[in-house]
Amino acid sequence: MNITEFEIPVSDPRLPDQEGRVFAKSWQSADCKAELAPIVLIHESLGSVAQWRNFPELLAEQTKRQVIAYDRLGFGQSSALNQPLDLDFVIDEAKTTFTTLVQALNIQKFVVAGHSVGGGMAVAVAEKFPSQCLAVITMSAQSQVEQITLDGIREAKQLFAEPKMLAKLAKYHGDKAQWVLDAWTETWLDPKFATWNLDAYLARIQSPILVIHGEHDQYATLAQPRRFIHLAQVEKQLEVLPNCGHFPHQEQTQQVLVAIEKFLQQMQ
Repeated sequence: MNITEFEIPVSDPRLPDQEGRVFAKSWQSADCKAELAPIVLIHESLGSVAQWRNFPELLAEQTKRQVIAYDRLGFGQSSALNQPLDLDFVIDEAKTTFTTLVQALNIQKFVVAGHSVGGGMAVAVAEKFPSQCLAVITMSAQSQVEQITLDGIREAKQLFAEPKMLAKLAKYHGDKAQWVLDAWTETWLDPKFATWNLDAYLARIQSPILVIHGEHDQYATLAQPRRFIHLAQVEKQLEVLPNCGHFPHQEQTQQVLVAIEKFLQQMQ
């Protein structure tokens, strides 16, 4: 397995000096097929490249594609932001850091995959790059705000009031840990965010979409993946995994890998 880490210079008005870096990592198996579009992963609200654990490597082996993951600005090893997330942050990711990434790496065609809020960002990416995005994969993604989501976030916020819990987050985000936590809890719990949804973007995507969801997701009901399938006017596939919560790529890794491989083979 060929594993490469790199940093990409980025300009963004949200950065303290408007200049910073994005940390990214690439996995390519020995039998990687160069003609296949790479898969770009977008992490969840408390996530980072490191928190994907071994999933990118396993995905690269399973699909014979290059897999690329990056830390969104403010997360992991990427540069810190000096302000809270804007309420349009899900859509903005496609216009800002993701655009910088694909341009810097000269990626002409790609598959985009995201977990949780990263799945929502993947939809926004597909809408922005209709000719470059060959397929979308979402895992435990939300397309609107549900009460179960808000309840879960409030519960998590209480848990992270314990210093040892924040220390666990700091293992991945360093001194950005409190910002990362607030970016999740305070944004989603903001009353102005209550009407957020991906309806218009789902209706406009032109890429086939695979929607993966755990039957017992702690942060979203099955109405969420069904909404993705209902609104997307493209080739679509729904995989609801029994006995699975919010992290299907960790809880039922093999099932997720097989589902993705089969889906992408249909796209070739």
